[in-house]
Amino acid sequence: MHELAIAAALVESVAASAQAAGAARVTRVFLKLGALSGVSKEALLFCYDVATRDTLLEGSQLVIEDVPVTIYCERCRAEAILSGIQGLRCPRCGELSSRLLHGKELEIAGIEIDVIEEAEGER
Repeated sequence: MHELAIAAALVESVAASAQAAGAARVTRVFLKLGALSGVSKEALLFCYDVATRDTLLEGSQLVIEDVPVTIYCERCRAEAILSGIQGLRCPRCGELSSRLLHGKELEIAGIEIDVIEEAEGER
């Protein structure tokens, strides 16, 4: 299950960014996950809980935005979202496309944190 390694890398990256921003803890992580990324959403959610133990992210929520496969059709001169991942054919004209625009994403879109507040006497 490579999702555990992906979750661990995700936690490491987010924790580093959160610490640099002065976070007391991370409350939510927003992730874009493409249909062609090769990552199982359910497995990643399970592994995320395991990977966040004893970190700034423990107890945080992983919010995953599913990114559909989107191609550009040369014949129609338009983008098209595909309903499945079996073939890269335009749903309007049936033309095979070699221009994949979206669907391979596995990227952190944002994080939500609680910031460490300065003590009154330290200002």
